[in-house]
Order: sequence, then C-alpha cells, then structure tokens
Amino acid sequence: MRRIAVVGAGQGGLHLALGLNGRGYEVTVHAARRPDEVRAGSILSTQVMYGPALALERAAGLNLWEAGTPRLGALRTTVADTAVTAPFDEPAQSVDQRVKTARWLELFEERGGRVEYGTVGPEQLERIAGAHDLTVVATGRGPLSELFGRDERHSPYDGPRRTLVAVYVHGMRSPSDAPGPQLRVSPAEGRGEFFAFDGTSFDGPCGMLMWEAVPGGPLDRWQDLPGGPDAVVERSLELLRTHAPWEYELCAGVEPTDAGAALVGAVTPVVRHPVAQVAPGRHVLGMADTVVVNDPMTGQGANSAARCADGYLRAILAHGDAPFDRTWMLRTFAAFWEHARHAVAFTNLLLAGPLPEHVRRVLVAATAHPEVAHRYANGFADPVRFQDWLLDEDRADAYLAAVTGRQVTDA
Repeated sequence: MRRIAVVGAGQGGLHLALGLNGRGYEVTVHAARRPDEVRAGSILSTQVMYGPALALERAAGLNLWEAGTPRLGALRTTVADTAVTAPFDEPAQSVDQRVKTARWLELFEERGGRVEYGTVGPEQLERIAGAHDLTVVATGRGPLSELFGRDERHSPYDGPRRTLVAVYVHGMRSPSDAPGPQLRVSPAEGRGEFFAFDGTSFDGPCGMLMWEAVPGGPLDRWQDLPGGPDAVVERSLELLRTHAPWEYELCAGVEPTDAGAALVGAVTPVVRHPVAQVAPGRHVLGMADTVVVNDPMTGQGANSAARCADGYLRAILAHGDAPFDRTWMLRTFAAFWEHARHAVAFTNLLLAGPLPEHVRRVLVAATAHPEVAHRYANGFADPVRFQDWLLDEDRADAYLAAVTGRQVTDA
C-alpha cells in the first residue's frame, strides 16, 4: 500500500486526502488545528464555489451542505448606479470554511484516515517526506509555502493590492426585484469593491459581506478598529451609507453570526514553483494556494483548490506503482496550471490598477446587452472562457463591436 502525506487541512488538501483514502492509499493528513479549534476560530474566507467546482465535490461525495445552502443564481453588478443581472448557467454556493474543513477532518478520521495535529515546519517536512512515497504540501501560509520559490514570470505584484475585510451576518436582505439569492458586486472606481451574497454557516443560512479596499484609499478604514465582528459590521454600514447606499438599505440592521464571524487581512498574489527539495534527492509537491495564490476578488481560490485536488488525485491513480519523482511532480502541476493560469490572468487584470478601459467598456455594454452580461458573469465559473476575449483588448473590442453593431472607441 502506497503511503502519502498531505500537509495542510483546507479545501484542497482534505479533498485530495479523502479521495485517496477512499481508494486504498495509506494517507496521513497533518493539520495545524483540531476540528473543534477550527469551529471556534475566526472565519477563513468568503469562498464562492461555482458550478464546475461544486460538481467535483458532488462527484467525490463531499457536498454535505448542498441541500441546505442558498443557491446563488446570478451575478448582480452595479455599474454607474445601474444594476446589471446575469444568470449563472449553474448555481453557485458558499459554505463557511470552518464548517466544511472541520467536518471533512472528522469524516477523514471516521473513514480510517490518520491525522497528526500540530504545526509542521520545514525541519519536520524532511522527516515526513522520507517516510512517505509522496508528500503534498497544501498550506498557503507560513514557512512551508516559502520553500517553493517565487515564479517571477507570473507574479507581477510584490505586495497586497487590496485590504480584505469579511464578516458573516444575519439580517441581510435581497433586492426587491431579485428572484432569489445572488452574488452582488458593487465596484467603487479607484477605491475597491464590495461583495454581498448568501451562504451557510453553523446555524444555517446567513449573509456574507466582503470589502476589497485599495490600500490607502477611502474604503481602507480598518486598521483602527478595536477588533471583533461588531466593529466590522458598524464600519461596514458607515462605508456603505456613503459609497454604496443601495447596499446599505439591504444591510442596515445586520448582526454578526458569531464571535468569530469577521476577518481583516491582505493577500499578495503570487505563483510559486511547484516542487521543493527538502533533502538531497527528496522532493515535495505543492498544491492549490501553496503555489498559486489569487486575490479573492474573483472568487477563484476555493474553486482552483477543488480543481487541483481532482487533478492531482487522477494523476496519482494513473501513476500506479511508479516512483513519484520530480519529473512526475512537474508534469502533474503543469496539467493543473493549464487551467489555473487563466484564473491568475483574470484576477491580475482586475487588480492591475485603474480598471482597464476595455473591461470598463465591457461592463458598460453589459448594462444594455444581456448577452455581454451573461458571458462576463459565467466566466467567473471557468476563467478559461475569458482567454478569447476579455483578457485581450483587441478581441474584447471586436466582440463588443459584433454585439453592439458599432465600432468601439476609447471611453
């Protein structure tokens, strides 16, 4: 029986570990926190899982909350005070990562998997790699991720592009004209973005709010908070009243879901090399946000992690009894990168600074042309769809000219 270690217990690592465990591999997961500690902690993200990633969880039997989680049926973007709504081809959903990862950890142990609890540092990684046929590192933070060298070709930023703030709430309302739950986005030109959507936490459905504030701008007012979700809610309402009054009307009166319902931080987008050497001739493979970190603006993190877990699982199963050498590791990551690179390109495009003019033209056209709005909205579920138009200014303008029937000019 082949022995595999997964260092990290998040969306990607646990998805992979559960898949391997169910196929006869001897799998050890190294988790920093026990399930009860995860549940008692602060929220981890504001993940939105789109249709393709949800299908992967469903196929793996990991969709434990699907029936009770609100189905986000559309993307609603407010452009120049005009709300543009486009339906998703498949509904999206969001489950509190504390709920999901804690239960998946328990499920892994219930099915006979082994979990070692405690922090793993670089000095322990050599021992772990030496005791297993394959070691996969699935942690996006801390010293372990730094073992994987930065890929300068695909990492244009050396610091965070946004201050990130999230809070889970009860009492959020939906727009009166919305037929059901939606993913709502309110861009604030040059200042950042505000997101609101329905999800599921410990006690069932809730609202999830997220700010993406340009550092130093008028939305970046979080450093002076005393801490705790009540303060985040209060500051959010202050900002919404001024910068997105249509959202203030929907969020006035909300309350945090629990004592850990808020998160303030920042992420530096980066792509790292996928293989690290931990001893002469001994290598480990990075996965998901260990090696590809996107800003949460486009909601790609959890989706990419699910895709990575599914791809790595299939590659391991297909490899049989052959050694998991560096060449195999590079090839396995390369297959994942074929999709991940489009998520990186899309996210970095929107983070570049002022919104690129051709993207602005797309959003303006979406207010009058449902076809444009639909194509843009459904690219979030699979950013590969953007490569033939949105990621290239000339192709985007050619598409807009074909849809609108007139020549596109700079705004």
